[in-house]
Amino acid sequence: MRRTVNANAIRYDEAAARELLLVQACDQGPADNPIWTPDDGRWATELARRTVAADATDARFLAERAHHALQRLLPRDRGLARALARRAWRTGWLALAIGLGLATGIAADAVGAGDRINLLAPPLWGVLLWNGLVYIGLLLPLGRWSHGPRAALARRIARAGGGRGVLPAFHAAWARVAAPLALARASLLLHGAAAALGVGLIASLYLRGLVLDYRVVWQSTFLDAAQVHAVLTTLFTPASALTGVAIPDVAALQALRVGPQGAAAAAAVPGAAPWLHLCAATVLLAVVLPRLLLAVAAAARSRWLAGRCRIAIDEPYFQRLLRAWRRSRACVQVLPHGAAPPLQAAAALQRLLAPVLGDDLHLTFDPAVAHGAEDQVAPREPATTLRLLLVDLAATPEDEAQGRIVAALRSTPALCLADEGPLRLRYGALPQRLAERRAAWQRWCEAQGLPFVAVDLLHGTPAAAEPALQAALAKL
Repeated sequence: MRRTVNANAIRYDEAAARELLLVQACDQGPADNPIWTPDDGRWATELARRTVAADATDARFLAERAHHALQRLLPRDRGLARALARRAWRTGWLALAIGLGLATGIAADAVGAGDRINLLAPPLWGVLLWNGLVYIGLLLPLGRWSHGPRAALARRIARAGGGRGVLPAFHAAWARVAAPLALARASLLLHGAAAALGVGLIASLYLRGLVLDYRVVWQSTFLDAAQVHAVLTTLFTPASALTGVAIPDVAALQALRVGPQGAAAAAAVPGAAPWLHLCAATVLLAVVLPRLLLAVAAAARSRWLAGRCRIAIDEPYFQRLLRAWRRSRACVQVLPHGAAPPLQAAAALQRLLAPVLGDDLHLTFDPAVAHGAEDQVAPREPATTLRLLLVDLAATPEDEAQGRIVAALRSTPALCLADEGPLRLRYGALPQRLAERRAAWQRWCEAQGLPFVAVDLLHGTPAAAEPALQAALAKL
């Protein structure tokens, strides 16, 4: 199993990434989950601390912890074991896609019904047009067009996982991580099937030519022989160079023209063998070979991505585990605005942040920044990992007030936390007022580039506020 690490992400192979995300889903599940409790999580962390080397990477520690956790988890819940063992990719799917493409191509009547081929209207041109559109789409900037397919694949993977308990959270997390890999594998299937379809079309051309005596003609209301010659020369020049079959001149093409009733005598219409060779070579050059190259590229990319599934470690969950491994503590500097919080609110803030930042969290409360004195913000304290602007949700956010505090917080990860308790006491019977004020603060913080969360410090519960807090910290 290959693992690499950079400043913001860890890259695991597919199996290791799934193990880590399954353990994460269990760690972040309900605290009263009988399958996995907080005590189990602390046990796995401590055991991993003892079994990894002192100079091990973050990736190694997290993988070791997940390995120990699964030794307890999997025997307790067979559903988790089945979900982890479920294979996300089978090589047989590629064989099936190739087989279906080949059968479809052979079954298709690529040159049209009857015993005459209209050079301007065989179904074959539809296949070539579709492939041309695909190639044009591939030449467009990938970042602009890949978000939609990736998001759709992620949703499909998450829905396909199903399950109960922590499994939906696991499948959703895996879907986000595996979306690029799934997109590469889907591309492999589509390109492989398209190449096989082209081979089937070529086989169909020659198989039908063995048992049917095709004759070649053309009809058009708007085009004359010179224009048709220009069109066919453009389409068939590469195939002519490959096969050595010459494209007839304008006079020869004029002789192939028939009216609405097919006026040309059957004996006067030449055989279609040269044109079938040109059609087959065109399919080979325009469909089979490009799609084969694209399939090989997709297979190589799939193999590369399968060994490098990217998992961001700047999430609060992973940061808390890594601090526990290094025995470091999160130091949060709280900057109240307007008035200092009561002792009960300060204790509630400790209980709120501890599940996300670690039980050994260290909080320091600076003197409240008075209204009109927002430039007098206390300097950052040594070892501070997060600065928290604590405001009253009842206050109105203003650039000339709180905005000056935010400007002083740029050098350190910062979060705005609004205590909605006082406003709730005032407008508890009017939830719309609370929602409007939350929305106003949310918009203002987004404009400032500052993560925001609103909680009721005195009457809220840490478990209820934890998802919103994690989401806010994940933006840092």
